[in-house]
Amino acid sequence: MGAVLDDLLVLDLTIARAGPTAVRYLADWGATVLRIEQVGGSGSIVGDHDSSDYINLHRSKALIGLNLRDDADRNRFLRLVEHADIVVENNRAPVKASLGIDYATLAVINPRLIYGSISGYGQTGPASDKGAVDQIIQGVAGMMSITGQPGEGPMRAGIAVSDMAAGHQLAIGILLALRERDRSGLGQWVQVSLLEAMLTFLDFQAVRWTIDGKVPPQEGNHHPTGRPMGAYRAADGFLNIAAPAGRLWTRLCEVLGEPDLSTDDRFASAADRYHHRRELDAELERRFAAAPRAEWIARLDAVGVPCGPINDVAEAFADPQVQHLAMTRRIPHANRGEVDVLRDPITMSRSQPVTPSASPVPGRPTDEVLADLGITPLT
Repeated sequence: MGAVLDDLLVLDLTIARAGPTAVRYLADWGATVLRIEQVGGSGSIVGDHDSSDYINLHRSKALIGLNLRDDADRNRFLRLVEHADIVVENNRAPVKASLGIDYATLAVINPRLIYGSISGYGQTGPASDKGAVDQIIQGVAGMMSITGQPGEGPMRAGIAVSDMAAGHQLAIGILLALRERDRSGLGQWVQVSLLEAMLTFLDFQAVRWTIDGKVPPQEGNHHPTGRPMGAYRAADGFLNIAAPAGRLWTRLCEVLGEPDLSTDDRFASAADRYHHRRELDAELERRFAAAPRAEWIARLDAVGVPCGPINDVAEAFADPQVQHLAMTRRIPHANRGEVDVLRDPITMSRSQPVTPSASPVPGRPTDEVLADLGITPLT
């Protein structure tokens, strides 16, 4: 049995992170991906072709360069579209139209084509022509207003969360369109924006406003609605705990050697603990400071209270469970030797992602690259 998506040809026109992330999911599960970088264009903004980010983001893809403003190169691209299953792009609408690579144009050439688009703000509307990057959208969507310590101003998330969210959602949308194509025989235009993706990822924080009419505040490293559920400083570093209700709260108090804390009038119920959360956090900080975090984690694990260390990235990858999960795959790279890229996180009982190959290195002749993919020269 071949890889799940090994019968698909994907043309990747994307730059930045969100679009390439969507395409990477398809490549990881076996799709043949031909990355087309605009000759004379901006190319990638995630670093040069030998950067760690580029290597990981564009693994298992082939690469050619075309100038889509040149008639001959555009005709070569349209020849590829005839054979493609999926095109993914993140150009603004006027750019798509001026290049003649918009969905309406390509669907005439290939009615089965699934055309995936990522934009900053959506394909229509008053802001649809604006460019956007992750941090801008984190701000517009309200993400930064609920991140960070209370009173210290907005804070961006430490990863490109709206890019990653949009990439995930576009990959899901493309798979849905493939399923629908099995029934109808026709492709369609799949659209995701960073703004829509980010608003969706606000999830329960969003509906605190849309349903409850409450604007969520910053809560720093603590859960927005439950206590104790957050980060606390031990004698030698920080740990996370989650004991917001019921027996977990009682067990935490017993581990701390303070069983009476669980019946303190200020902390007796979940609502009381949240109302007096600043006092509760101070009480817990004082007690956790008495021992190192490894000791607290061992004692909390023993009674089933969810907890864990707050690691840096190196510590995270050294964690025994992460080692067991084998989250990286070692691949050879033409210029950097053996490198470790991240693996696809999905595990299926029968199907597996492909073993990743190195990200493409520019410079190979176009016809040679296409021949490797089983595509005849685009003369």
